[in-house]
Amino acid sequence: MADAGFPGRHTTTTQVTQTSVSPQLRYDQSYIQTIPGMLKIACIVVNLIGFICIQVSAFSYHSRGSYFSSIAMTGFWFTGIMLAAYLFHVCEKFYKIPWLKIEMYFCALWTILYLFAACFAATFGVEAFTAAALFGFVAMCLYGYDAFLKFNAVRRGEIAQGIRIVEQRQQQTTVTIA
Repeated sequence: MADAGFPGRHTTTTQVTQTSVSPQLRYDQSYIQTIPGMLKIACIVVNLIGFICIQVSAFSYHSRGSYFSSIAMTGFWFTGIMLAAYLFHVCEKFYKIPWLKIEMYFCALWTILYLFAACFAATFGVEAFTAAALFGFVAMCLYGYDAFLKFNAVRRGEIAQGIRIVEQRQQQTTVTIA
């Protein structure tokens, strides 16, 4: 007589991951034509224009201007360095580093920080700060969309560059007790 607590059929699921990367550093301009590449370039441009708008104002020394400038320049440099890392396949060479998670957290944080920076600049009442606020809100949207794309990529188990194939294999086992 079969044990009532043990099923007669058992399914085992195994997950097989195959990663294919190239360890050579090389320049590859095709990244610029992808959506993440275009987003990075747009973020760099918007960060720089927002920073310039604040710096040409006579009130650039004000705490609101300093805060906006700090956010804009940190975003400019981080995004520029990440763009260079993707263009030269540094992310592919060091694929064990969770680049997508790092970028996702940075972009999510910068979305929030740009919301505050743009609101502070918009309420100051100076034309240059208002123009910077417009670029700040655009940067907020760009970083938010990039964070969303990175979140989806992390959830799917992708890597920043290279190819990762995830297969799920199922095996059924039938137990017969005599």
